[in-house]
Amino acid sequence: MLEASVPEPTVPYGADQTMIVVIDRRDQATEIRVERSDIEVTIRELVAGCFNDPIKVVSFNTLEHWMKDISTEVAGEIRARCDIDGIALPDYLSDFVERHT
Repeated sequence: MLEASVPEPTVPYGADQTMIVVIDRRDQATEIRVERSDIEVTIRELVAGCFNDPIKVVSFNTLEHWMKDISTEVAGEIRARCDIDGIALPDYLSDFVERHT
Protein backbone atom coordinates (compact mmCIF):
# COMPACT_ATOMS: atom_id res chain seq x y z
CA MET A 1 0.00 0.00 0.00
CA LEU A 2 1.37 3.41 -0.95
CA GLU A 3 1.22 6.21 1.56
CA ALA A 4 0.33 9.65 0.32
CA SER A 5 2.96 12.22 1.20
CA VAL A 6 1.78 15.29 3.02
CA PRO A 7 3.10 18.48 1.43
CA GLU A 8 4.86 20.99 3.63
CA PRO A 9 2.66 23.93 4.55
CA THR A 10 3.36 27.13 2.64
CA VAL A 11 1.97 29.29 5.43
CA PRO A 12 4.34 29.63 8.39
CA TYR A 13 3.25 27.70 11.44
CA GLY A 14 4.15 29.14 14.79
CA ALA A 15 3.80 32.31 16.73
CA ASP A 16 6.33 34.66 15.19
CA GLN A 17 8.22 33.66 12.07
CA THR A 18 9.68 35.87 9.37
CA MET A 19 9.52 34.36 5.90
CA ILE A 20 11.52 35.24 2.80
CA VAL A 21 10.05 34.94 -0.67
CA VAL A 22 12.15 34.89 -3.83
CA ILE A 23 10.14 35.77 -6.90
CA ASP A 24 11.76 33.99 -9.82
CA ARG A 25 10.93 34.16 -13.53
CA ARG A 26 11.11 30.83 -15.36
CA ASP A 27 10.09 32.31 -18.68
CA GLN A 28 8.47 35.50 -19.83
CA ALA A 29 5.00 34.41 -18.68
CA THR A 30 5.61 32.65 -15.37
CA GLU A 31 6.77 33.86 -11.97
CA ILE A 32 7.33 31.38 -9.16
CA ARG A 33 7.48 32.20 -5.49
CA VAL A 34 9.78 30.17 -3.28
CA GLU A 35 9.48 30.61 0.48
CA ARG A 36 12.37 30.31 2.91
CA SER A 37 12.71 31.12 6.59
CA ASP A 38 16.46 31.78 6.59
CA ILE A 39 18.09 34.71 4.78
CA GLU A 40 21.49 32.98 4.81
CA VAL A 41 20.09 29.91 3.03
CA THR A 42 18.29 32.18 0.56
CA ILE A 43 21.50 34.02 -0.35
CA ARG A 44 23.46 30.76 -0.69
CA GLU A 45 20.77 29.32 -2.98
CA LEU A 46 20.76 32.46 -5.11
CA VAL A 47 24.55 32.34 -5.53
CA ALA A 48 24.46 28.57 -6.17
CA GLY A 49 22.11 29.06 -9.12
CA CYS A 50 18.97 27.53 -7.63
CA PHE A 51 16.89 30.26 -9.31
CA ASN A 52 16.68 31.05 -13.02
CA ASP A 53 16.05 34.77 -13.08
CA PRO A 54 15.33 36.25 -9.63
CA ILE A 55 13.21 39.38 -9.79
CA LYS A 56 12.63 40.37 -6.19
CA VAL A 57 13.22 39.19 -2.61
CA VAL A 58 10.60 40.07 0.00
CA SER A 59 10.49 39.35 3.73
CA PHE A 60 7.26 39.31 5.71
CA ASN A 61 5.87 38.51 9.11
CA THR A 62 2.15 37.88 9.33
CA LEU A 63 1.97 38.11 13.12
CA GLU A 64 3.66 41.52 13.22
CA HIS A 65 1.83 42.64 10.03
CA TRP A 66 4.78 43.86 8.01
CA MET A 67 6.37 43.22 4.64
CA LYS A 68 9.61 44.62 3.22
CA ASP A 69 11.31 44.41 -0.17
CA ILE A 70 14.86 43.35 0.76
CA SER A 71 16.12 43.01 -2.82
CA THR A 72 18.62 45.87 -2.44
CA GLU A 73 20.13 44.39 0.74
CA VAL A 74 20.33 40.89 -0.79
CA ALA A 75 21.87 42.18 -4.04
CA GLY A 76 24.46 44.16 -2.06
CA GLU A 77 25.31 41.10 0.02
CA ILE A 78 25.70 38.93 -3.08
CA ARG A 79 28.02 41.51 -4.70
CA ALA A 80 30.06 41.85 -1.49
CA ARG A 81 30.47 38.07 -1.13
CA CYS A 82 31.58 37.71 -4.74
CA ASP A 83 34.10 40.54 -4.25
CA ILE A 84 35.44 39.03 -1.01
CA ASP A 85 35.74 35.57 -2.59
CA GLY A 86 37.36 37.06 -5.70
CA ILE A 87 34.82 35.53 -8.06
CA ALA A 88 32.86 37.10 -10.88
CA LEU A 89 29.18 37.77 -10.35
CA PRO A 90 27.31 34.81 -11.93
CA ASP A 91 25.52 35.67 -15.19
CA TYR A 92 22.15 34.49 -13.86
CA LEU A 93 22.39 37.07 -11.03
CA SER A 94 23.80 40.01 -12.98
CA ASP A 95 20.40 41.47 -13.95
CA PHE A 96 19.06 41.10 -10.38
CA VAL A 97 22.13 42.72 -8.81
CA GLU A 98 22.25 45.54 -11.37
CA ARG A 99 18.54 46.30 -10.93
CA HIS A 100 18.79 46.50 -7.15
CA THR A 101 22.16 48.21 -6.52
